[in-house]
Amino acid sequence: MRALDRKLLRDLRRIWAQALAIGLVLACGVAVLVLATGTQRTLIETRDAYYERNRFADVFAATTRAPRALIDDIAQIDGVAQVEGRVGEYVVLDMAGMAEPAMGRLISLPEAGEPLLNIPLLRAGNFPDPLRPDEVVVTEPFAEAHGMRAGDSFEAILDGQKRSLTVTGTALSPEFIYTMGPGTMIPDDRRFGIIWMGHTAAAQAFDMEGAFNEVAVKLTPDAREAEVIAALDRLLEPYGGQGAHGRDRQLSHAFLDSELQQLAAMAVILPPVFLIVTAFLVNMVLGRLIALERQQIGLMKAVGYSTGQVALHYLKMSIGIGVGGVLIGWAAGAWLAGEMAALYADFFRFPYLVFVPSPGAFAVSGALGIATVVLGALRAVWRSAGLSPAIAMSPPAPPKYSRGLADGIARAIRLRQTTMMILRSIIRYPGRAGVTMFGVMAATSIMVASVFTFDAMDEMVDDFFYQANRAQMTVMLSNPRGLEVIADARTLPGVLQAEGHTSVPIRLRHRGHEQLMRLEAQSGLAQLVRVLDTDGRAVQVPPEGLALPSTLAESWGFGPGDLLEVELLVPPRETHLLPVSALVKQSLGQDAYMSEAALFRLLRQEPQVNRLNLMIDGNALGALYASVKATPAVSGVMLWDETRSQFTEEIQRNLWTMVVIYSALGSLVTIGVVYNAARIQLSERAHELASLRVLGFGKGEVAYVLVGELMLLTLLAIPLGWAAGYGFAALTAQGLSTEFVSIPLVVSKQTYGTATLVVLVAALASALVVKRRLDRIEIVSALKARE
Repeated sequence: MRALDRKLLRDLRRIWAQALAIGLVLACGVAVLVLATGTQRTLIETRDAYYERNRFADVFAATTRAPRALIDDIAQIDGVAQVEGRVGEYVVLDMAGMAEPAMGRLISLPEAGEPLLNIPLLRAGNFPDPLRPDEVVVTEPFAEAHGMRAGDSFEAILDGQKRSLTVTGTALSPEFIYTMGPGTMIPDDRRFGIIWMGHTAAAQAFDMEGAFNEVAVKLTPDAREAEVIAALDRLLEPYGGQGAHGRDRQLSHAFLDSELQQLAAMAVILPPVFLIVTAFLVNMVLGRLIALERQQIGLMKAVGYSTGQVALHYLKMSIGIGVGGVLIGWAAGAWLAGEMAALYADFFRFPYLVFVPSPGAFAVSGALGIATVVLGALRAVWRSAGLSPAIAMSPPAPPKYSRGLADGIARAIRLRQTTMMILRSIIRYPGRAGVTMFGVMAATSIMVASVFTFDAMDEMVDDFFYQANRAQMTVMLSNPRGLEVIADARTLPGVLQAEGHTSVPIRLRHRGHEQLMRLEAQSGLAQLVRVLDTDGRAVQVPPEGLALPSTLAESWGFGPGDLLEVELLVPPRETHLLPVSALVKQSLGQDAYMSEAALFRLLRQEPQVNRLNLMIDGNALGALYASVKATPAVSGVMLWDETRSQFTEEIQRNLWTMVVIYSALGSLVTIGVVYNAARIQLSERAHELASLRVLGFGKGEVAYVLVGELMLLTLLAIPLGWAAGYGFAALTAQGLSTEFVSIPLVVSKQTYGTATLVVLVAALASALVVKRRLDRIEIVSALKARE
């Protein structure tokens, strides 16, 4: 081993604590990059394998009732490889041990053989016997939530008739990786499940003999999806087609895809923060080390080492720190990616997990990590390379001291001498102070950007459950009914208030953009379901025109007054150019709104309702649930209090996990910055601090000079971190927002307070660790050491 290499090892051993602190900060950035990209690749590989093996369809469409002979015509569409029609309906379930009604999605299975598309993966038991019309297969999570096994029974209301159904097995499906009932935001396996029944039995139950109301299509590799969708819509239009769509509008796939987008955003937003802080730390530590070894550099050059050899020596030191951080980050990122992928597999109900390590993620993160430490070291290394032997072996020129404005102000307000030392140190070494402040600012911004998610979720819950939707129960009707059904609903046990609501499917178009969505009819008298303006205030929908989400307006580039093309996908199935009358706030989903009178004028029919929103008396729930289960016209029930409780509980649990992780990351950044700054100051000012002890200052007063400066810089950096954190939160909200979920940018005082507390505690703990070294310093040795 060469002499310079032996010196390198000794130097790394001497500064091991500082090197470890820097390595851990770098490891955080590397780990987040490996974690996000590794988890994303695992989910994509698992999804693609699942879709391929179980033949997940490419195009989906619903209709009122179409003859099965139409399937042959659909198969003739250019680009269609396979097509399958089926029966699909929402049903009310009466489950043992549940007073409230549950809800299911009943789907028909072919009488012979497995389906052509969207093949359920049998997990236990058998598929239904075609000769036994009351046999069904249910989704595995739904069966687990109710403790059901093959042979167990439950009751369901099928088109107004109560039937006892026997479970023959459990299954999972690529069509329902993320299983959500209508109007809900997260899966509720206790209150909603998928039920597969033989086609003949399902068709007889819903008057669909010789017909279907749902169709799935698999495309050829060279097919043009838009053209197939247009042709499919033309064929289904006479039979009540509600608009065909691709995978992007299929609910389960869309939510999974949005999660993948969020992982990609995480990989882009977070790692740069840690890498930038790492570069500053390397520059700070290596710059101080080179300053301390000024004479050694001169001696090395005097005995024959070239400038390149000396520069390479210090670059090797930074690379050694970088290699350690990268290895730690790789190990942590790979482990976390596996754990997170397993959690995702359980959450999304994948039957298996295809864990594929991502060599690209390791290579990119490793290269970025090494490049970061090298770039951070370049300035300090350049300084060492520029020293000639004679200059390097001479002591540096002493700094010029003079009284300035700060001294005058401090003297006027009679600051004590130790406080003056703190201020002079900051003023005379602004670069060192700036690096410390930048690191603390970065740590604070990370904390603000993580804790703000609680504020965002609180606003989303308040908007959805308390401002926009104040109903306690929504009853879905199997078919639209006249307004008299509202009066009938008010006679149900425990109903305090009832309002009717109507929505119809539409296809919205504007300047090359096109989207399937629901057009909600809003009554001016509605109090249970309201529309919020962009400031979150409840408003009435304008009497004419459309009210559309502000997020959609921003994405498509339209505003109030612009004309949009609205294709009605219900009779009379006309297309209208309608003005945008207002923009509304909508955190969950994207729906269009129109006044009830204006919508029914377009439909040229008397007002109808297809769901009922209820305010209910909690003391009469049992009787109300029994009445709903016995009502033939009901196809589904949404219980908003239970939905809110489940949503809040699930989100809070996930957010706390995320906040703990981010708090650890923010604390590591703070510790790395403050600890390194404290160690550098201690090495630079050991002679000065020892002199204070000789002059009679106590340990506490001497420690105040060191710790006080660091804490003052921390306090000065925290407000900057608040501002940076707000910007970081804006990037996070934008990166995590999807077509289905819009994360609001809300940062409360409590968030700033929490971030401040975590950073202050981490900074103080780091400074106190170095204070212990200061307390143990040998005064005589420190005074003998050359500055």
